[in-house]
Amino acid sequence: MRVGGAGLDGIVAVLTRPRLVELLTNSVMLVVAVCATTALVGVSSALALARVRLPIAGVVTTLCVLPLAMPSYLAAYGWIAAFPGLHGFGAAWLVLSAVTVPLVTLPVLDVLRSSAGDLVDVARTLGHGPVTVFTRVVWPEIRGAVSAGSVLVSLYVLADFGGVSLFRFPVLTTAIKQAYGASFDRNYAAVLAAVLVVVAIALFVLLRSTGRRVSPARGRPGAGARRRAGRATPILLVVVLAAPIVAVMVPLASLLVRVATAETLRPLDVGRLVEAIAGTVALAAGGALLAVILAVPVALLTARYRGRLVAALDTMAALPLAIPGIVVGLGLVFLALAVARDLYQTAGLLVFAYAVLFLPKAISAARTGIERVPRDLDDVAATLGHGRARRLWSITLRLTRPALLLAGLLVAVSAMKELPATLMLRPTGMHTLATELWARTDVSAYGAAAPYALALVVLAAIPSFLLSPAGDDAMKRKSGRRA
Repeated sequence: MRVGGAGLDGIVAVLTRPRLVELLTNSVMLVVAVCATTALVGVSSALALARVRLPIAGVVTTLCVLPLAMPSYLAAYGWIAAFPGLHGFGAAWLVLSAVTVPLVTLPVLDVLRSSAGDLVDVARTLGHGPVTVFTRVVWPEIRGAVSAGSVLVSLYVLADFGGVSLFRFPVLTTAIKQAYGASFDRNYAAVLAAVLVVVAIALFVLLRSTGRRVSPARGRPGAGARRRAGRATPILLVVVLAAPIVAVMVPLASLLVRVATAETLRPLDVGRLVEAIAGTVALAAGGALLAVILAVPVALLTARYRGRLVAALDTMAALPLAIPGIVVGLGLVFLALAVARDLYQTAGLLVFAYAVLFLPKAISAARTGIERVPRDLDDVAATLGHGRARRLWSITLRLTRPALLLAGLLVAVSAMKELPATLMLRPTGMHTLATELWARTDVSAYGAAAPYALALVVLAAIPSFLLSPAGDDAMKRKSGRRA
């Protein structure tokens, strides 16, 4: 509606601006560079964790998950606080690559752990070299996981606003936010948002179509002896820990230095900090709860039924992945102002935005849990006279609770870090750690921003740890005991 209100002349004027070509080029160039980097580092890290005996492997695996707790703007803030002159494409590429590597590492690691590792040993005994073994045995199994991770990485980078903004690298999201702030030309923001959506959906369809799922090779899951790293141990540890060091350790060290340096600190308003923490937790919990409620019906249908309608529903449910947060925020602002002004800048509208943005993550986790529930239990309960509603509540949802909890945690940690939609939709007078941090980094008040940044890292790290392989294994054991 907003784009249509701009008129054909207005749309053509925006699309023919030389600035648009620069923004598109920068956005696509950053996506391609980050995707290539995360695929290389993510696959290498997963292979090292799954196939090589590394020292303190459990700790190293947990560290690999920590970048999930670090929003791009917070990592960027830490690097800029340490190196004030850092900006441009190189800085944005480095930080965005580091914070998104786990999106490739974790699915590939999961596939490698459940695949037949003994086939790799057989290929080696037949005289095949490492390159041949990887291309003919390993790659066909992990290709789908790499593609799925690359979809998430590309859409994350395309939707990113905070990191690229701090590094002063102009892309579509930064231009949309600037146009939205310039209230005299909101149509320009809407047209740019439409361009961003088209690019995001094109990337989504392209990468999803290349990620055909390949069934893991038959054999004993996880079989095959892990090889000793030997002299290559330091190199492998550098590869595996590169992302945590860049995304978490360096920014955290910079933050701790800022906190410890008294002359850079303003008096801390403890009440404001507590209020921001409470607001963050409340909004994230609300978004997680609503997302799980909306996800369960879709997950049930896609897990238990097949057909064109279900396939279409599955595709539609995944589309929010291709809608950047700044576009969802912009759309809800326009909708509330045009249809229901009472909803504008309310907590309910922001919670709804979180549920929309992160619904695909909740559906994926819930569907995985539902697929693990034996169908025989439902059939037995039906023969005992239990109705469909009772079977759903007492069997399916009860055994799926660990997966639903993981789905909620996944949405919650994403909502805690979300910035552009929160800036547009948060109620007046309500503060979150993300908005408080952004307000201070925006005016280069690095010392004052440090406590909020540390609080956000700690808060987001809790659900991120539960989402790590160690936390996931614990939830699976709990689910197995219940079953």
